[in-house]
Amino acid sequence: MENWNTSSNFILLGLLGHSRTHRILFSLVFMTFIASLVGNALMILLIHTDPRLHTPMYFLLSQLSLMDLMLVSTIIPKMAANYLLNSRSISPAGCGSQIFLLLTLGGGECFLLSAMSYDRYVAICHPLRYHVLMSHMLCSQLVAGSWLLGGIDGLMQAIVALSFPFCSRREIDHFFCEAPTLVRLACADTSVFEDVMYFCCVLMLLVPFCLILTSYSLILAAVLHMLSPEACKKAFATCYSHVAVVGLFYGAAIFIYMRPKSYRSAHHDKVVSAFYSILTPMLNPLIYSLRDSEVKGALRKCVASVWP
Repeated sequence: MENWNTSSNFILLGLLGHSRTHRILFSLVFMTFIASLVGNALMILLIHTDPRLHTPMYFLLSQLSLMDLMLVSTIIPKMAANYLLNSRSISPAGCGSQIFLLLTLGGGECFLLSAMSYDRYVAICHPLRYHVLMSHMLCSQLVAGSWLLGGIDGLMQAIVALSFPFCSRREIDHFFCEAPTLVRLACADTSVFEDVMYFCCVLMLLVPFCLILTSYSLILAAVLHMLSPEACKKAFATCYSHVAVVGLFYGAAIFIYMRPKSYRSAHHDKVVSAFYSILTPMLNPLIYSLRDSEVKGALRKCVASVWP
């Protein structure tokens, strides 16, 4: 096998073929992509324009929608272009960009979801000090920290993954460039990098997840001490949406990045990656808008202003 130079492209084997069933599936994927763009863009617009939503919780939610918007825009347009043009190639620069953006946005969402759980903890356990503990400066620092930590992880893994010598076999059994899948094509010993990558992914997933569990443990303890059933119901209602989003995101991410290598399957990776990169960004704004009366009120107000 001979090494390739930096001008050689990778081949993405993709997710779908060109049978009638796969064409229908592609149409569903594209409609999901459009729904994700519209849903997340609308969520950002509502939070920006409605003064009632200018609170720390909705500021963090707008950043989650922004990350989801960028996530689907990183994957689906290239996937759709390759499918429609019957092309499977992606340049090393394009592959590195996808790895960087995916890990930046995925890592950023991990820490952002933990910041949102802390926001719910303060709102329920320390309601009188909420605006002091969740100040605008602290919210900005939490958001900036989420983007920064995700960006550092993404940049590090993208640079190292593309620094390996690759052999003549340049076929990536995926529909986008993902670091674990790309490293399998290397002609060098990648065990040290894979161990470091696994350790980084565990930290990026488990540290925020432990913070989320801690926040909700304290919330549960506080709710159980509430004497009013109405207060308990209201407290739980403020957490339902966030818990659902955490379950969707972490379930898929842990399956992809924390399984031992002996249990990995390219087919399973593609299916689960499609779930968290295509379906989850569409579901997040739906989960929050359907469960949140203030978001629904802002949406009704927006619709009424357009069509009085």
